[in-house]
Amino acid sequence: MSETIFGKIATGEIPADIVYEDEDVVAFRDVSPQAPTHVLVIPRKPIRTLNDAAPEDTQLLGRLFLAAAKVAAQEGVAEGGYRVVVNCNAAGGQTVFHLHLHLLGGRPLQWPPG
Repeated sequence: MSETIFGKIATGEIPADIVYEDEDVVAFRDVSPQAPTHVLVIPRKPIRTLNDAAPEDTQLLGRLFLAAAKVAAQEGVAEGGYRVVVNCNAAGGQTVFHLHLHLLGGRPLQWPPG
């Protein structure tokens, strides 16, 4: 498993406020939220960046987005609206090199994001 903090959360080595999990995906609250609802959705499989996803990860990538939609509904932000963001590499804002989706909601979100 990945040696990143997210990999350790996925294996249960490090505790997190987990809001959803299944055999392939774990979703947990961000420790530095940028919106009232800020949940990170990660694959259990360590994939460093979106650039590192392979054709055989197609189904897993879909499961990440379906899990994000499920969490949005669970958190009460689906109907009002939310944003899902993937940062890729340092210049894209990625700080933990384990692929993850940011689910943001609970307030009006501005565009462009930055």
